[in-house]
Amino acid sequence: MKFDFKGITAEELSFKLNHVKLEPDTKLDIKPQFSRQVRKVNGNEKVNFIVLSVKIASTEAEPKPFDINVTLVGIFEVETANENEERSFVIEGTKLIYPYLRSAVTNLTANAYIAPLNLPVITGPIFPEDRDVYAFSVDNSNLN
Repeated sequence: MKFDFKGITAEELSFKLNHVKLEPDTKLDIKPQFSRQVRKVNGNEKVNFIVLSVKIASTEAEPKPFDINVTLVGIFEVETANENEERSFVIEGTKLIYPYLRSAVTNLTANAYIAPLNLPVITGPIFPEDRDVYAFSVDNSNLN
């Protein structure tokens, strides 16, 4: 499998301050929600887009000091031979876009003049459906 990262663009960057009154020593559970879509260009199967989003939304049950919605689109040229390579590309492409998403959230909150929100550094898969790709088996046949 071979893929070339062609660029990235922001599809949505939104921030809304919520006037939530919190008691002192209240611990907030931000709970960012991640989503991903993969799209291909009609007529050119080599051009792929990975759309990576994070959303933080306040609800009545779980108030948050702000709402954020960040969506970034990574543009890739991909040459895959089979479905396993396609899946590997999606995982690796997601890993490539995530630091940009993380930075956008930090900058968006900092530019709103609040304490910057730093999403965690993630070195493995973000989405549960990607985790089995990282599973591996040990070949013990050469140990004897």
